[in-house]
Amino acid sequence: MKVKSRHHLRNDEIQAVKSSVESLLGVEIDGDAFEAVEFADADYEVVLVDGEPAVMYVDDEPFLTVKGANQFPPTKNVVTVDAGAVSFVSSGADVMRPGITEADESIDAGDLVAIAEETHGKILAIGRALEDGSDLVGDSGKVVESIHHVGDDLFDFSV
Repeated sequence: MKVKSRHHLRNDEIQAVKSSVESLLGVEIDGDAFEAVEFADADYEVVLVDGEPAVMYVDDEPFLTVKGANQFPPTKNVVTVDAGAVSFVSSGADVMRPGITEADESIDAGDLVAIAEETHGKILAIGRALEDGSDLVGDSGKVVESIHHVGDDLFDFSV
């Protein structure tokens, strides 16, 4: 991934990112340096927190990256998958209903979600819910569209 531009965020921009992520995920981002990075060869912008890609913008909405969600574990908008789904989700596959063991009931269709594995609670991917949280657990169907996952270009990005 080729960096097009990189600049420090102003205090008001930092507060906007922090409050948005806190309201969506119930977690406070803590860091000393916040930098925006725009890529020449990717459709998203990333915010580095102390040099690590912790926040990404998805459709102009700030949300934690996989690394960010593992550094600042979310308490809301989390979908948990069983061990059988881990290899698929980690490879970028969409999440199917049978692999989900638990989902935050407050999730609305269209919300961004963090996808965690049930054994250790580690975040494997970021996705968009296609159904409400109460309808995510069940027997069949694709219910979360994968956006960013362990091992993709963003996950492997470093400055």
